[in-house]
Amino acid sequence: MRTLYQFHGGIHPPGNKEPSTQSGIARAPLPSKLVIPFRQHAGAAAKPIVRAGDQVLKGQLIGMPDGFVSSAVHASTSGTITTIGAQPIAHPSGLPDLCATLIPDGREEWILHAAPSTLRQNSGQASLRTGFDYRNSDPAELRQHLRMSGVVGLGGAVFPSDIKLRPGNRKIDTLILNGAECEPYITCDDMLMRERAAEIAQGAEMLRFMLEAGEVLIGIEDNKPQAIAAMRQAVAESGFLFEVVAVPTIYPGGSAKQLIRVLTGLEVPSGKLPTDIGVQCFNVATAYSVYRALAHGEPLLSRIVTLTGNVRRAQNFEVLLGTPVRDLVALGEALPGTDRYIMGGPMMGLPLSSTDIPLVKASNCIIAASDKLFPPAPPALPCIRCSRCAQACPADLQPMDLFWFAQSREFDKAQQFSLFDCIECGACSYVCPSHIPLVQYFQFAKSEIRAREHDQQAADHARERHEFREYRFEREKQEKAERLAARELAAKQAQPAEPSVSPADAMQQKIQAAIAHAREHAAAGKPKNTENLTAQQQAEIAEIEARRTHIHELAKSAAEPPNDHGESHS
Repeated sequence: MRTLYQFHGGIHPPGNKEPSTQSGIARAPLPSKLVIPFRQHAGAAAKPIVRAGDQVLKGQLIGMPDGFVSSAVHASTSGTITTIGAQPIAHPSGLPDLCATLIPDGREEWILHAAPSTLRQNSGQASLRTGFDYRNSDPAELRQHLRMSGVVGLGGAVFPSDIKLRPGNRKIDTLILNGAECEPYITCDDMLMRERAAEIAQGAEMLRFMLEAGEVLIGIEDNKPQAIAAMRQAVAESGFLFEVVAVPTIYPGGSAKQLIRVLTGLEVPSGKLPTDIGVQCFNVATAYSVYRALAHGEPLLSRIVTLTGNVRRAQNFEVLLGTPVRDLVALGEALPGTDRYIMGGPMMGLPLSSTDIPLVKASNCIIAASDKLFPPAPPALPCIRCSRCAQACPADLQPMDLFWFAQSREFDKAQQFSLFDCIECGACSYVCPSHIPLVQYFQFAKSEIRAREHDQQAADHARERHEFREYRFEREKQEKAERLAARELAAKQAQPAEPSVSPADAMQQKIQAAIAHAREHAAAGKPKNTENLTAQQQAEIAEIEARRTHIHELAKSAAEPPNDHGESHS
């Protein structure tokens, strides 16, 4: 018997799982319209590679992964893409997102077969329906195939599985398959293990092969005896050295960090990942989709969804991705009093604003809610510091302090008290005698911190750009000055050297130039009013010219250099 450990806290809410496990998994009929969001995974949305009016086949790539953390999106059936635009989706913000509207043609015609080597990022028409001999394949090629098949975590986080299969330099000692399914009402994983255990075991072996993991543990809560028996039989028949472990039923025992603690006794440090301690965890539904992608070449086009709550027919359905919620809930026949629907479980689920919202890869459950099933919460009262929330917290936090910091907007202190270690399971809100919606406060604080960090990063980026711009201008100015100085130096070096002139010679040259200029001016000028002069006037002019000539001679003699005895020639 494997030694099991305990994590801090946890609660035991009513399971309410029996109604949806009385019948096997049924296939939902083909809807009249599919709305396929391009963001069905964590990270960047897929980039559309089809346009309105295109005819597509089942399994055809319509959304290319865009960025490292991204995944592909495919046509869930054959038909016509009528529009590509923003439409409402299931998101806490209530904002629409980019979606493709696909009108099925009813033929369910698959894309043509092709060799796996033709599947590349630029081959939107390549077939995905050819399997891999994974044992003789490069793990990098297998990861790329999973990326292009749109395989993501189906336990709720929808993180791209190909990235989780890249542990880097870390050695994975233990691969854990999560079949706990701890949240009330949800039974999709339970029924999947009961009916398709062999495929899950094969998918687990494929994951182990790509991770080169040492051991494989399959953790299932002990309130699912049929699933435990089915998985143990499948493992025994396969010959794989896996261990199926029944773990205590407690919420949120299906959270990855808590399940790792129960099965291995290891604690994932704050701010770290399971791979940092040599462990990786995948949901059983993810393992099943890995098997379908590698063994049969099928992209992720559908998933098992639990329809339960205030309905006449609670059951699990295999539903094409993009099916509107209204088409699924119609199969369950909602009972009188149903006034809203919840996507997910009652603890961590998201209330839907409309039944026109499509089902996506993260949609594991739809609950028809009524006031009888989920009575309205009483008005919140002041916190009485009873510490029940701290006793129930599986992350060993102090929710009453985090609530105070979130309410007073002291986000720095909330971070110091490990706010981001909160998994938002709702256990604290469940036990709070003051009916305080603690998780909502924590979500608010996280969003504010992320927004503040985003603004800070944007400001830092703007400052860096400004500093670089100033540096560039200064550098260009300096380079321009250096080029100008170089040109002036080159021009100066290219000119012939002029003989040096003494100050006295320079003065003599200026005087001679002035005399020459005056003579030229006098020669060019012609006296005016010189006709019909009297003898007296002519005599006066001659006297003036004689004086002018005498003055010129005196100036000329003064400008001549002295003789050898230091005397002038005059």
